[in-house]
Amino acid sequence: MLVFGQEILAAANKGCYGVGAFNFVNFEMLQAIFTAANEAKSPIFVQASEGAIKYMGIDIAVNMVQTMSKRYPHIPVALHLDHGTSFESCKKAVEAGFTSVMIDASHHCFTQNLETTAQVVEMAHARGVGVEAELGRLMGIEDNISVSEKDAVLVNPKEAQQFVKETNVDYLAPAIGTSHGAFKFKGEPKLDFERLKLVKELTHIPLVLHGASAIPDYVRESFTQSGGDIGASKGVPFSFLQEAVKGGINKVNTDTDLRIAFIAEVRKLANNDNTQFDLRKFFTPGMQAMTKVIVERMQVLGSANRI
Repeated sequence: MLVFGQEILAAANKGCYGVGAFNFVNFEMLQAIFTAANEAKSPIFVQASEGAIKYMGIDIAVNMVQTMSKRYPHIPVALHLDHGTSFESCKKAVEAGFTSVMIDASHHCFTQNLETTAQVVEMAHARGVGVEAELGRLMGIEDNISVSEKDAVLVNPKEAQQFVKETNVDYLAPAIGTSHGAFKFKGEPKLDFERLKLVKELTHIPLVLHGASAIPDYVRESFTQSGGDIGASKGVPFSFLQEAVKGGINKVNTDTDLRIAFIAEVRKLANNDNTQFDLRKFFTPGMQAMTKVIVERMQVLGSANRI
């Protein structure tokens, strides 16, 4: 059942659990996400970036999600625009049928971020659509970063309070030390949980963790055994994800883990059988690997068995 994003996150906020937000770029990824949600009995966010929309076509992306939602009517699902870069991009997504959008103006100064977000909120709320915004810069916390440098990079809790009050945004992604991709940390993983808790206390709204792929050992090993190389990549440990949920995170973005798990299986078949050219033979084990990752993530975040 396709619903507005704030409906899913209001329940997660009240129940103190996290909901996985899984990126997709094709049918195979979307199939894996819905299959996992059905198996785990979990609500979901399925999200597409502007690049993914350009690749699929916004009409195809929306139609695929609507079709899958009809196939699994018991699963609450929000279709989310991930990292919308402009008011126009968010407006296009809302008009196309997205039920949640993110306006990412975090690279601008605080005032411009606030003003742009407020404009998107006014537009989206007129259609009932939930809005996410971001404060701070998404990058890992290194061992030698100074207090002043950390304050310049991570979310300012007082600014978050003002931002939420003045924009009426539905959910907020506060930068607390994660980064996108497979290489999130140098040295031991670090997240500023105390800063997160303060943001939650001051805003009371659902919070979002970006750059939250974990790169579990079995996923890394599968990728490496297939001939892949992700070097000294470091994801967010499961224990950190659970601590973040305890601190107020209710939406947890995951993309890299799905890509690595999928490509590992595709590469294995290509390596083992150079006569094979049936796409279904490549994609089926890839979907199964992604489904396993997603179900495990739902269990870690506490969204399993919520429907």
